[in-house]
Amino acid sequence: MIFAFAAISFADEGMWRYSEQNKRTQALCKSIVSIDFMGTGSLISPDGLVITNHHVAYSDVAAMSDKKQNYLEDGFWAATLGDEIPIRGRSVQILRESHDVTAEVQQLLDAGTVKPGLMMMRRLSGIMEKRWKEKTGYEAVLSSDWKGSKYYIDLYNEYKDIRLVGAPPSRLGAFGGDEDNWEWPQHKCDFALLRIYVAKDGSAATYSPENVPLHTDNYLKISTKGYREGSKTTIIGFPGHTDRYASSAKVDYMTSVQLPIQTGIRGAQMDIIKKWMDRDPEVRLKYSNFFFGLSNAQELYLGELQCYKRFGAAEAKREAEAELSAWLDEDPARRAEWGDPAGQLRKSYEAVAEPQRNFQYFRECIIRGTQLEPVATRTFILLGRYSPDKVPGVRKSTQRNYEQTDLRVERELFRMGLETFYEHVPDGLLGPWQKEVKEKWGRNYDGMCAALWDESWMTDPAQIAVFLDPGSDMKSFLEARTDDPLVRFFNDVRVSRYNEAISAAQGSPDINALAKDYTHAMYAMQLDKKRNPYPDANSTLRVNHGRVRGLSPRDAVHCDYYSTVAGLLEKHDPDSYDFCLPASWKAALEKASPKMKVNFITDNDSTGGNSGSPVLNSRGEIIGLLFDGNKESLASEVLFTPEYNRSVNVDIRFVVWTLKEYAHFDRIVNEIGL
Repeated sequence: MIFAFAAISFADEGMWRYSEQNKRTQALCKSIVSIDFMGTGSLISPDGLVITNHHVAYSDVAAMSDKKQNYLEDGFWAATLGDEIPIRGRSVQILRESHDVTAEVQQLLDAGTVKPGLMMMRRLSGIMEKRWKEKTGYEAVLSSDWKGSKYYIDLYNEYKDIRLVGAPPSRLGAFGGDEDNWEWPQHKCDFALLRIYVAKDGSAATYSPENVPLHTDNYLKISTKGYREGSKTTIIGFPGHTDRYASSAKVDYMTSVQLPIQTGIRGAQMDIIKKWMDRDPEVRLKYSNFFFGLSNAQELYLGELQCYKRFGAAEAKREAEAELSAWLDEDPARRAEWGDPAGQLRKSYEAVAEPQRNFQYFRECIIRGTQLEPVATRTFILLGRYSPDKVPGVRKSTQRNYEQTDLRVERELFRMGLETFYEHVPDGLLGPWQKEVKEKWGRNYDGMCAALWDESWMTDPAQIAVFLDPGSDMKSFLEARTDDPLVRFFNDVRVSRYNEAISAAQGSPDINALAKDYTHAMYAMQLDKKRNPYPDANSTLRVNHGRVRGLSPRDAVHCDYYSTVAGLLEKHDPDSYDFCLPASWKAALEKASPKMKVNFITDNDSTGGNSGSPVLNSRGEIIGLLFDGNKESLASEVLFTPEYNRSVNVDIRFVVWTLKEYAHFDRIVNEIGL
């Protein structure tokens, strides 16, 4: 079924709920899929074919790849339906209905069935989702807007037999790598094709060779007519998270504490991993998915840090708080009800700055510092609460840890994290073993690393093999190694000690409760001033309207609204992995028109989770796939900047050209009617 739009009124800022759209837009939404609420896809044929971003499918393609069949490097194009590969553990969800259940939730709260607190939303979700699933048969998901001012139940069909149909090599999908990430112009061919399979009766089912492609009347048409600057665009997808109601105190905390620590440590980790990936192809295969996620987050956090400062996010929040304070002062009853929410938040953030700083170093250096930390924690817990039925699962998950890592890389990551941790975390938060290690080695971190890492069973291939052997006695193995220095180090102090320090510093009410009051007051003011406030993104289906639009990112610089094949070929660098075009793709590009559009930008409001969202023209046809934002848009977590915010999209005509001229994927080109 092909849909059409009526005239669209622009609402550039804000991601609007499905239930607020007109019937035609709601009909379009039935063709949009969530990919486990981590990305977005679109149905583009009556036989369950889904198009999304390559980077949304990246982890799945990586999991399917090995030395013999490296689909990340070589790409994958299923010659027949029978060649489409099942994706282990992957599901997609299609929204069917959405209901405002604010009154129903309020009844539970008023009756005391669920009480306020940290676990309130989880308990509410358990009750409401069970109730609505039993009533409707759909998978039900509860969400809240404006921190509990409104509640909604979204009902989904969930499909669990998802198969990979096609994906270009990662050097096409991620052309330009970290250097081009969050930049404009870009030249990526960021798409992948999946298919939904169901039981023969059309019902959702787990994988079976007897399953058949989903038949649906709800799918989107692809347009090859293009666009021009000023063309109307709509994106529909599942944006993950925004915090547009964040206080100035939170922005100040992010820019002075959390983001500098995260970006500093993760940048150092990336340098280590990339060095080894460039040196050894086997390391690249093992770390490709991990590094992809790490680098994407790193670019995001760096961009947020820079943009919060450049665009004066904290100052903008203070202006909004001044307006809120004046509004509260207009009515003594308001002031009595709300108090000074912005002032209270600032005092709380100032109180927790130091314990939060310590926690960030602990998390980044110890919990996230090496991928052997989960092995140490898992085995430590198992020994303390030994249960034979847990052993197979522990072995399986530990096997994955070792398969996806290289001990040389992990040792260097540990050495770096060890020094950073000890240089920044005070002795009062160290465990007894961590203190003993520090007293013995001081700042001799090379010696300290050798004493911990090199003397552990977790880094000895022979002992690892014994541990993973299903025939070995795991309990006896661990009991003989209770003094393992590395296991002791990782488990000497748990995160609870750091959380307790944070809780003691902030007192009661905590920051979450204060932020809730602050948001409720802001929301009440917006309603009173008749501003029709939009909610934050929260992984539910949202719609945003915008237009194709160029960019002037800084003084005396203007960027056009599209990039071309000519620019793509200009970037080719045989000495750079990220900018080296595969020979077959380069040959095909050289035969194409140099003016063919590759990527384009729009001023749509989007965020993580929108990856793979269709960019639709005024007729509801796909003209592109959203895959990124520009660096100047990275303040949009807390502050939308309309003159600078851009969504970066791959031109659907470039995707079609790649399917035809590079992949020669005729069966799929025919299936989508092109």
